[in-house]
Amino acid sequence: MLEDEPEKVPDSTALLEQLRDILEAARKLPMSASVSINRDEFGTILQDAIDGLPEELREARWLLKERDQVVERAAHEAERLVDAARVRAERMVEKNELVREAKRTSEEILEDAERRAAAIRHEAEDYVDRKLAAFEVVLDRTMQTVQKGRERLQVHAPSPVVNEADADEAGFFDQDDL
Repeated sequence: MLEDEPEKVPDSTALLEQLRDILEAARKLPMSASVSINRDEFGTILQDAIDGLPEELREARWLLKERDQVVERAAHEAERLVDAARVRAERMVEKNELVREAKRTSEEILEDAERRAAAIRHEAEDYVDRKLAAFEVVLDRTMQTVQKGRERLQVHAPSPVVNEADADEAGFFDQDDL
């Protein structure tokens, strides 16, 4: 055999068929269901069949084992991602709920403030109206008093008699005549 040539792996299927043929051609022992076969020949062929199992079968077993590990890791990773997504979604829902609650609370506060402001405005207007009414009454009384005082002055006031000497002096100081 040359070193450059790859080692020929016996065909496992052909070897297994050869073993089947040996069993079928084996001599039956008298008064028994057993057969007589050459143990060394059968063992050698069986070992060659085992050795001849394609490397792919061993790789397939390894790949199956590896696949199971990958699937398990992927399942754990998927579970972790789902949990993380669930937590994030819950936080987002909480934030949305908090925002909604804050918005609702702020609207209630604004409505309450507007009601209070309107009530205070009405109270202030009523207060100012009462004060103005009281001031109006006072002014009205004052006006009536002033009017009565003027009327009294006009009824009791004597007509002025002025002599000429007093008239010159009166004219000097009387600014109403200007």
